[in-house]
Amino acid sequence: MLEKGVVQIYTGNGKGKTTAAFGLALRAAGQGNKVLIYQFLKPASLETGERIALQADALAIRIEALDIPWDMSKSREDETAVGEMRKAIAEVLARIAEMAQNRLHDVYILDEIVFCLSKGLADLKDVRKIIEQKYPSVEVVLTGRGATNELLEMADLVTEMKCIKHPFDTGLPSRRGIEF
Repeated sequence: MLEKGVVQIYTGNGKGKTTAAFGLALRAAGQGNKVLIYQFLKPASLETGERIALQADALAIRIEALDIPWDMSKSREDETAVGEMRKAIAEVLARIAEMAQNRLHDVYILDEIVFCLSKGLADLKDVRKIIEQKYPSVEVVLTGRGATNELLEMADLVTEMKCIKHPFDTGLPSRRGIEF
């Protein structure tokens, strides 16, 4: 449906990267585009509000997640967990590269892939392959903290979310329906 697809990155320490990407997904689907959202480091067992809302299947938005347990505070210290995650992410990125090249969807959102790259859980060459070999009209959106200059150079649009103030700073935990 798109004449020209571009690469977008939503990064930074502020809240709203995933939310912005989901907003774009809704807009794209509303205009007749098929969307694939792949969530990295958010296991399928995590009941996020966006997944629950999309289970109604009324929109042309497909959402997938790795079915591998991952604890953001502990798993990065576990070499076995890191190895399993790296392997699984590489396999998913190869599959997405093929899908994007063949335009099985118009928009691909790789939620938290930027964070995966920054922490060594994903390889930049795998993301570069998606960007370089995607069908020309395919849009790719990458979210997550820690975008490197090399990754930013690959993008056509970059938005940095900057945290000015957040309730987490006062000890308020993540809230169902707002942060997840």
